[in-house]
Amino acid sequence: MTAGHRRRAALAAAEALAPPRVAGHLTRLVGLTLEARGLRASIGDRCLIETVEGDGHEAEVVGFANDRVLLMPAGSPEGLAVDARVRPMGRGGRVPVGIALQGRVVDARGLALDDGPPIRCDDAARLIAPPMNPLQRQPITAPLDVGVRAINALLTVARGQRIGLFAGSGVGKSVLLGMMARHTAADVIVVGLIGERGREVREFVEQILTPEERRRSVVVAAPADAPPLLRLQGAWYATAIAEYFRDRGAAVLLLMDSLTRFAQAQREIGLAVGEAPASKGYPPSVFARLPQLVERSGMGLSGTGSITAFYTVLTEGDDLQDPVADSARAILDGHVVLSRRLADAGHFPAIDVEASISRVMPAVADARHLERARRLRGAISRYEQARDLVALGAVKSGADPQLDRVLAAWPQVQGFLQQAPDESATLPASLAALAQLDGVL
Repeated sequence: MTAGHRRRAALAAAEALAPPRVAGHLTRLVGLTLEARGLRASIGDRCLIETVEGDGHEAEVVGFANDRVLLMPAGSPEGLAVDARVRPMGRGGRVPVGIALQGRVVDARGLALDDGPPIRCDDAARLIAPPMNPLQRQPITAPLDVGVRAINALLTVARGQRIGLFAGSGVGKSVLLGMMARHTAADVIVVGLIGERGREVREFVEQILTPEERRRSVVVAAPADAPPLLRLQGAWYATAIAEYFRDRGAAVLLLMDSLTRFAQAQREIGLAVGEAPASKGYPPSVFARLPQLVERSGMGLSGTGSITAFYTVLTEGDDLQDPVADSARAILDGHVVLSRRLADAGHFPAIDVEASISRVMPAVADARHLERARRLRGAISRYEQARDLVALGAVKSGADPQLDRVLAAWPQVQGFLQQAPDESATLPASLAALAQLDGVL
């Protein structure tokens, strides 16, 4: 019997021995949290709250306080009244997954948001899967072509890597995500639009994804006006879909926009149930949830596929020391920082090469590639150090031969780093352009 079978047998035995679930009644609403008495249920159970009109509101058990059960509604609490009956519905941790999701846009519960027919999936998966044994994962050995020249050449991404896109508002992170969705060599693309503006959902689907990409994509949308419980579930659901395809041998590209909104949803729930804030208003549960989500992507077991994941991280006020950004940097395999200064100057994609890093690049790039990338990064750093002096005209030709070469080649460097959204730069073409640029530095 495998470890997975033993774990499932133990869970089944525990559920058989668990005390029966008993209905209760609603006592009050405090902020975002509902309180019920007489309810016997466990954390994660789904409950149905009856209204005076005979409708039902779904909620999830998120905590306890003495003899009270704390629930978070999955929708608007309108229509609920004191003493409303609360009936436990059992575990709500399984979600529909399957091939039928490809080409569709769904909400955090798997319901269709597009104009297509109802979605019928033959399989279901746990919303929050148990952690994978790290020693059983396949090693990272192959680069992944993302179609963006600056990333392919200087921040090479590996198949199965988890990387963050750190950016403030309005510096082009959605456009960069769209470029990678359009140009990355992947079998399946899973997009999680978590906590973003509802307008951006339609724009991403209709304007950023081409018809070809839409056919191999699954978009999970939990916009900003969704309750925090659904925003959390949207991120878990997108990850569960990616795991489903990975376990069937597919190379999956997971684009999560954004990890910060996931953290903010967890913060809302944590504070609502009485958890004390720890860092800039974020309770400890936020920093426990982040690695639980991120660690589920990556390489699969032997004989399965991979999940290469890009998580956007919103830096408030362009502050890279924001608690969520700082925590994300520590648990991801690298980060790409987008610069507001470059975006304001019309430089797209606005990748700050000096502040960005790919931690697995040495494992998938050869020595010549690494040396050329190192020299170009050094040239960019050299220019940035002298940028103000160059603008003032205080740099004299001949005083620093190395700087002279960098200044002479700077138009070519800028042309190398910039790329139009509809332009594709394959990995071989990116390396060839890097080699050509290296010859003039």
